[in-house]
Amino acid sequence: MSPLTVEIITYAPTQYFHCQHCELVWNQARMEGAQKFHADAQETSIPPELMEEYRALSDWIIKMTKQYGQRIRFRVVDAASLEGVWKSLRYGVRRYPAFVIAGTEKVTGNNLAQVESRIHQHLDQAT
Repeated sequence: MSPLTVEIITYAPTQYFHCQHCELVWNQARMEGAQKFHADAQETSIPPELMEEYRALSDWIIKMTKQYGQRIRFRVVDAASLEGVWKSLRYGVRRYPAFVIAGTEKVTGNNLAQVESRIHQHLDQAT
């Protein structure tokens, strides 16, 4: 049985890095500027209220992954990315976060209990 896929379209923090080789050199040289740059980028990439929402969503994903294990697979898509815009148009999403369950069912908003209920129903139907 393949895992149930849940795509989450939401605003996500964005960080920019150098290429892998440059990052390795910066880290090995223990350049303070690189670490400060990444910390500043993370703090300013999205407003604090959206960051708090993202952290709560991350905690929920961890909880659900522990509960369902390999029966479920989450995929987070940044709403501000090209893929996020495409998926928003494809699924008719106008509010975030948006949860697309099994590629067919859409639930929007922060009511995670409702999303859990729909996920549970999908998993029950699969068994």
